[in-house]
Amino acid sequence: MRIAINTGGGDAPGLNAAIRSATLSAIRRGWEVFGIRNGYGSLYSDEPFIPLTRQRVHGITLQGGTILGTANRGNPFEMPYQKKDGSWGLEDRSDEAVEVFESHNIDALVAIGGDGSMRIAHKLTQKGVPVVGVPKTIDNDIWGCEVTLGFDTAVTTATEAIDKITTTAESHRRIMVIEVMGRYAGWIALHSGLSASADVILIPEIEFSLDSIAQKIMEKEKKGETYSIVVVAEGAKEVGGDHFVKGKVIGQAEQLGGVGEYLEKKLSEMTGKESRSLVLGHLQRGGTPSTSDRLISLRFGAAAIRSLADKDFNKMIVMQQNEIRRIPLSEVADKIKLVPLDGDTILTAREIGVCLGN
Repeated sequence: MRIAINTGGGDAPGLNAAIRSATLSAIRRGWEVFGIRNGYGSLYSDEPFIPLTRQRVHGITLQGGTILGTANRGNPFEMPYQKKDGSWGLEDRSDEAVEVFESHNIDALVAIGGDGSMRIAHKLTQKGVPVVGVPKTIDNDIWGCEVTLGFDTAVTTATEAIDKITTTAESHRRIMVIEVMGRYAGWIALHSGLSASADVILIPEIEFSLDSIAQKIMEKEKKGETYSIVVVAEGAKEVGGDHFVKGKVIGQAEQLGGVGEYLEKKLSEMTGKESRSLVLGHLQRGGTPSTSDRLISLRFGAAAIRSLADKDFNKMIVMQQNEIRRIPLSEVADKIKLVPLDGDTILTAREIGVCLGN
């Protein structure tokens, strides 16, 4: 077989481990392996594929990022193009992508990415391209998969950052608001905030009330606890309000952000306490992957090749009850895994007195 591997969407720790595992597993079967650079970008260039050899993937398990590069725009079904009047539009160039696969005798694709990448992968299967998906996102929001590669490292990074911010919050008796990633799901905020003993954790699944947050902070003040830590997901929104959006680039999802700064100003006004906000941003995407992310990435990569070897196409590799399983891409497309409000982690937060904004 001749297979291709690509990485799409935002980068995440563990991508290189998945690339290495899939490449070595395929080579051991006598297959040829090629990489697509920058998401699907190189399919529209003079060099659509680069060979992935044992030497090229040597030693990359411990590296963050992806040796193939990635892109959160460049969907073959919605490619940006400039019109004659200078404005930008979107066009479907997926047929060109399929032709490139066929002309280079590529038998199957291993698509490593998040929910957007899985939607694209599912559409490619409908055009006859055999695909196996590997779930990657620090947001941990892919439906049907208990944990995605990159999540553990991102949560660890966020937790360590909150730990450090806590010491300066205590020293200055301030409210510190830490904005973390996660888009429309609160997994990073909930797990890092709870692990770092945050006083307030705000997630997209629960609309927040400023009065509820201010009340929590003032209750702490009465007990002699002179500082407060607020962890907020970038997709959190106020009761009756909208998501905070920094902007939007054509061919790309809206850029969330700004809720941390908003809370900093409002909470300072309502409590009379000095406040500061910090956006962790892309810090959460970088760095050496954790042991957990390395292991799950290696398992996902090898499992994808086993699926191809079994001719079990159009599936996504998932982790369920610590076992590797396969589910149809059609079940994953256009779905998102949100934090269950009756889950044990939410119940734990409430039991120990964390304010969830409502």
